[in-house]
Amino acid sequence: MTSGRFITFEGIDGSGKSTQARLLAADLERTGADVVLTREPGGSPGAEEIRRLLVEGAPDRWSGETEILLFTAARRDHLEKTIRPALARGATVISDRFADSTRVYQGAARGELRDVVDRLHDAVIGIEPDVTFVIDMDPGKALARGLARQSGEDRFEELGQGFQERLRDGFHALVTDNPTRCHLIDGDRAPETVAEDVVRILGAMA
Repeated sequence: MTSGRFITFEGIDGSGKSTQARLLAADLERTGADVVLTREPGGSPGAEEIRRLLVEGAPDRWSGETEILLFTAARRDHLEKTIRPALARGATVISDRFADSTRVYQGAARGELRDVVDRLHDAVIGIEPDVTFVIDMDPGKALARGLARQSGEDRFEELGQGFQERLRDGFHALVTDNPTRCHLIDGDRAPETVAEDVVRILGAMA
């Protein structure tokens, strides 16, 4: 059993979810809360090593099945080393992506492997966030923003706008299927305005 709160941000690449995760963490820290801001893939030393395998290189570097295994391995290490210890001490964990990204990226948009994703999640991860914010953005705008960063971690952006559109559809379906946990927020606004919506929704849940 956990005593902390687990919050995740999801969305297509370039949607602004990372910015919103940082803004929420800063807002909660100003109130004196114990906050752990983390990300996936990554969030622990071992998971960060796996991250480089996943986000760098050619778009066709891995099959969908291999990606699922790599993401799940990184998530397990992240869970063991970062998420569970923080929740156990009562901290609020804010993660830029979690299992929902694998459900959408590999399960919905790459070969209809959702059943494989779900079975692996149930077997070795076994927890869901308390609340998930899906930051919505037009795929064309988000793709342009993501590529403009030139981060070197653009393997998924290089799959093109059609892939980004399938991802957006997948995230919309995720919200529809999980209306209590997941909240869709328009990300095509000033970051501060989007952040106000996030704080308002969290406040209503308190």
